[in-house]
Amino acid sequence: MSLPRAGRLQTALWAASGIAFLVLFWLLGPILTPFVVGAVFAYLCDPAVNWLASKRLPRPLAVLLVILAMGSAILLLFLILVPIFWREVATFVARLPELLEAVDTRLLPALNERLGTDVQLDIAALREWLSENQEQAKQLLPALLGQLREGGMALVGLATNIVLIPIVMFYLLQEWPRLIPALRSVIPRPMVESTTRIVEQIDSVLSEFLRGQLSVMLVLATYYSVALWIAGLSFALPVGIITGLLSFIPFVGFGGGLILAILAALLQGEGLTLLIGVGIVYGLGQLLESYVLTPYLVGERIGLHPLAVIFALMAFGQLFGFVGMLVALPVSAAILVGLREVRTAWFESPLYLGDAEPASRREQDTESGHDR
Repeated sequence: MSLPRAGRLQTALWAASGIAFLVLFWLLGPILTPFVVGAVFAYLCDPAVNWLASKRLPRPLAVLLVILAMGSAILLLFLILVPIFWREVATFVARLPELLEAVDTRLLPALNERLGTDVQLDIAALREWLSENQEQAKQLLPALLGQLREGGMALVGLATNIVLIPIVMFYLLQEWPRLIPALRSVIPRPMVESTTRIVEQIDSVLSEFLRGQLSVMLVLATYYSVALWIAGLSFALPVGIITGLLSFIPFVGFGGGLILAILAALLQGEGLTLLIGVGIVYGLGQLLESYVLTPYLVGERIGLHPLAVIFALMAFGQLFGFVGMLVALPVSAAILVGLREVRTAWFESPLYLGDAEPASRREQDTESGHDR
């Protein structure tokens, strides 16, 4: 009788600890961002550090080289994308009246004739609204600078977070070989084997998904940049890179990139040919992602369904903000492994099996009696 009570007490303690951890995570959410971002990046970079360390490079130096390489890549990406994206936005604002005029004189009449509708745009009102907001937009930068001067503490907090991320990465990557045995040593001895097995399954699911998805992102960014450039799109590089990066969120990368590419093609003003080329590029890209890259680089055996990924990102983002989006996939991997354990336990439980085994034995006994 004491054993079931001890088991129930242990379960209650674990549940209370989990709830307390979630509450603490929610309360400390605003200050956890650099630590969670650093931990995610450290998890992604650990294989590279281990590879460099296996080449007889001191681990601190290997960690430093990997962090510098990642920081340089992010900075280079930022310096490439921001000026081009800003120029595209300025071009879009300048040509918006012309685009609205083309929609009103060409697109809407054709749609009205085919669909039997009578939709029209009030071009004069739209131009008046654009001219008013254009004057306000000119004052946007001074207003933002004024807000930055007033919100100096927020700017200091952002700079602090940016500095903290590589520091957290360095210490986590440096201490990783000692951190894992230390965590294993605090696990209750009867639970070491099962806990280690579950953690290894979570690591397998998460590492295959994240590192495979990173490979998919890089391949897609390269494909869309090159293919859109061949199709003749002027903003092929930023649109292709953004499409590849957004592909981390299923369906959002394809849809968002296609909208950006269509807008860029309309701004370029080369007619229907470029739009058809953009459609072909994104159609082939979707086929490449769905039937080649995702099955071979990510693998269907992982079990993280695209809809589950979207729901996890939205749910954790709603509950815990930006930090929640960062931990959504690790928690989803843990939940997936937990559900697999529950499923296995259910199929092996007496409640599921019922009297199936005795019934089969009775059938065998009946058949043996008939034979006699």
